[in-house]
Amino acid sequence: MTRIAQITQTGGPEVIQFQDIELPPPGAGEVRLRQQAVGLNFVDTYFRSGLYPVQLPTGLGIEAAGTIEAVGEGVTQFQPGDRAVYFGSAMGAYAEARNMPARNLLAIPDGISTEIAAAVVAKGCTVECLVERCARVQPGMTVLVHAAAGGVGLILVQWLKAIGATVIGTVGSEAKAEAAREAGADHIILYRQQDTAKTVRELTNGAGVPVVLDGVGGATWQQSLDSTATRGLIVSYGNASGQVTGVNLGTLASAGSIFVTRPTLFHYYQDPAERQAGIARLWQMLNDGKITVTIGQRWPLLQVADAHHALEARETTGSTLLIP
Repeated sequence: MTRIAQITQTGGPEVIQFQDIELPPPGAGEVRLRQQAVGLNFVDTYFRSGLYPVQLPTGLGIEAAGTIEAVGEGVTQFQPGDRAVYFGSAMGAYAEARNMPARNLLAIPDGISTEIAAAVVAKGCTVECLVERCARVQPGMTVLVHAAAGGVGLILVQWLKAIGATVIGTVGSEAKAEAAREAGADHIILYRQQDTAKTVRELTNGAGVPVVLDGVGGATWQQSLDSTATRGLIVSYGNASGQVTGVNLGTLASAGSIFVTRPTLFHYYQDPAERQAGIARLWQMLNDGKITVTIGQRWPLLQVADAHHALEARETTGSTLLIP
């Protein structure tokens, strides 16, 4: 028997329920993965709440790592005992074990722990595509990063510094400010005490920043717009405070011919060649010490509702793991 989480209706964290199921032997092309760490991502809350429509009932979770227990017919790239990680395949990562297509799994390189792999692969690939293929940040650029002490934020700060950018980070507390500074942020804005856009303009001699990376959404949209330089780019990649709605094209024009994009990770990792290149770039950044992963908190898998509450209240720092 293995325990899995499932929702039969959308709503708050309380809709997450657990059940015991019997896993069959892995089928042709499949492996059974005994999961040792599950990554918690903000997108999980979107599926749970109904912000992102999904067919019910459904499992939750898009990222986990563990050890392969068994392989099905035709699987040659893995064998029992190998470590593997995945992200972005069919939801259902909130589980003790899963049967999965072997093609969806990635071997964990030597030198990277199973927990770090689970904590970084979705967030790290998000950062790779945001910085290098979406915003195409160049050395010398100044970038505004909202929620700079979050799971994605801390990796964003490190990645941007590694390629030679200047980073302005927004955070909600002194403790989070210290975490962002340790990651390399050049300037910190305590958004509850300071006017973000006004401070950005002061730091950039009135020009604003050429790139804003905004994973917060509705609550920060106006500040992002007011912080962006003429012909600058706002990358709105998350909805932590709710969706950005009613974007007026005339407003983008009057703000300085601003560009806006709303990327989704999976659209940047659809092509197998791009997927492999992006993941290889992430492993390289980790192995070279350009980025390190902060696991800010761990919850037992059965306490996932508590983890969702903390994540949505913006009470977490760095990456969060669920331990089966």
